[in-house]
Amino acid sequence: MKLTYLGHSAVILETEGGKVLIDPFLTGNPRAALSADDLDPDLIVLTHAHGDHWGDTESIARRTGATVVGSAEMAGYAAARGLKSHGMNVGGRHSFPQGNVRYTPALHSNSFPDGTYAGMAMGVVFEADGVSVYHAGDTALFSDMSRIGDYGIDLALLPIGDNYTMGPEEAVEATLLLRPKVVVPVHYATFPVLLQDASSFKASVESRAGVTCHVLEPGESTIVQG
Repeated sequence: MKLTYLGHSAVILETEGGKVLIDPFLTGNPRAALSADDLDPDLIVLTHAHGDHWGDTESIARRTGATVVGSAEMAGYAAARGLKSHGMNVGGRHSFPQGNVRYTPALHSNSFPDGTYAGMAMGVVFEADGVSVYHAGDTALFSDMSRIGDYGIDLALLPIGDNYTMGPEEAVEATLLLRPKVVVPVHYATFPVLLQDASSFKASVESRAGVTCHVLEPGESTIVQG
């Protein structure tokens, strides 16, 4: 599986079954590697509905016909706008042609930019091609991350920006609980309040957790291996 970091929390996964876009905040993102028009996903998977995660979902899904996957409330919101959608909830798992989506808890608020209630914020474990990627979404550290680690995480995308989510220190603790093979920091440096030293996080997580950390610049890719 090829993972490309698009900036903020947005990534695209290329699997044997197709392309999966997660949290596509591109328009208005000063660090976005691509524009919304550059992307042609088959599936758009959302962790929650805040503007910096819902982002360009509507325009991309309308243009490409991609299925929008999120909480039942988010899927209903998308369907009301004429988009193809599939609603899920925490603890649920569903198989798509592109891979398996399993939603996990996340400790965060959740509403659309217009204030519409969007259900629970969630993280997601995506499984395809014999590997698993955990996108934590926006979350605080919580002890049940150890149970998420029981799924066998090959790569974990963890927010380190602090203020709205856990910061670098908590993300190291999350790594210890999750036990992934590789960690990629996300949700940092996009705005002044989220400025963090990713190289310092890399040094800390590799020394304390013994886990490889790839600091990806927007537009850079890595291959997820089992």
